[in-house]
Amino acid sequence: MVANIRPASAEDAGNIAKFNNQLAEETEGKTLDPARLEPGVAALLANSAWGRYFIAEIGGETVGQLMITYEWSDWRNGLFWWIQSVYVTPAARRRGVFTALYEHVKTLAREDARVCGIRLYVERGNQRAQATYANLGMLDTGYRVMEADFTKEIKAYA
Repeated sequence: MVANIRPASAEDAGNIAKFNNQLAEETEGKTLDPARLEPGVAALLANSAWGRYFIAEIGGETVGQLMITYEWSDWRNGLFWWIQSVYVTPAARRRGVFTALYEHVKTLAREDARVCGIRLYVERGNQRAQATYANLGMLDTGYRVMEADFTKEIKAYA
């Protein structure tokens, strides 16, 4: 069964926060602070200038999500859409849910003349995800993501 993709609304905030916490636990062994996470999800849902969430549903049940945020590229005079906060429930995995989310976002991006490309970051050790992204035509950019985390809640990797 193909997933139905729709824009998220404020009513989805609780599910999105729950999925984000499950994502952090599964991929990084981290538990996110709900006092920070829940308002963070609500803030993005209230401000589309920062980004957007999309929801995947099968049979009326929410089974996945994807968030995009925006980065201006002066080199390309366009916007990159960054895919973040991807989560698919365990029971819905390997059923095309992420592909449906990705293809939906890719179609929207191609329809917007301001968008010059789509990017995402992936854990170095997550070979399954990297294979999925490569199968969808995404390429390794050769860049390494670095950050200065002002929240001090997420520790840097060794």
